[in-house]
Amino acid sequence: MKNFLLIFFLFFIFTENVFGEIKGKLDQLFIELKTNDKTTSEIEQEIWKLWSTHPNDKKLTKLLAKGSEYVNNHQFSEAIETFTDVINLDPKWAEAWNKRATVLYLIGEFQKSQNDIDKVLELESRHFGALAGQGLVNIQLKNYEKAIISYKKALEIYPSMKSPETMIEKIEELIKKDSI
Repeated sequence: MKNFLLIFFLFFIFTENVFGEIKGKLDQLFIELKTNDKTTSEIEQEIWKLWSTHPNDKKLTKLLAKGSEYVNNHQFSEAIETFTDVINLDPKWAEAWNKRATVLYLIGEFQKSQNDIDKVLELESRHFGALAGQGLVNIQLKNYEKAIISYKKALEIYPSMKSPETMIEKIEELIKKDSI
């Protein structure tokens, strides 16, 4: 029993250290993302790499990558199943929720996509990709004001991100057309 408790304690400390280390890296990258226009694409890539790499389970990282392959091959039901498996194995991994939200959007399940995005943002409020996705979902649901809010939040996190400004302009045009 003592050995079990010792192993459990060491695992807990290791896991907390890994999560803490990743969070610290992400915190620094998000500061750089706001202040460094020259290398934001490199910073963005590093953030995505950290988000897409499970902090302590290489098998889950590989499973997430397999789901992404399914998406790239337009095998959406397989992708959803794979991302759901990952979520069931670690419901606190924001990127698994984000990947499934993306697929749900692609197949037109907009409310389900929004539900997954809500979970992503609960786990990682700075997820500019989920915020941009939320903007797209809200456009489909004709919640234009909510879409604009999502894009503005994405810009607060990632000021040099190009798509939010473009999308806000398009939404404002949609609002004008709808009001005529």
